[in-house]
Amino acid sequence: MKDLPMGFGMALVQNEKAMSNFANMTENQRKSIINQTHSISSKEEMQSFVNNLAKQITD
Repeated sequence: MKDLPMGFGMALVQNEKAMSNFANMTENQRKSIINQTHSISSKEEMQSFVNNLAKQITD
């Protein structure tokens, strides 16, 4: 999981479920998530984004 935006990577490290969900995504899904993070401008907004990622159901 290289090339993650720093704020996103730091937020993922703090949320084990979100990190697991992200790791289990396809490459295209991960790219889409990373692209969405580029419009996030605050730490709080990033934490909320990652918390929502943790709530997603992945198979």
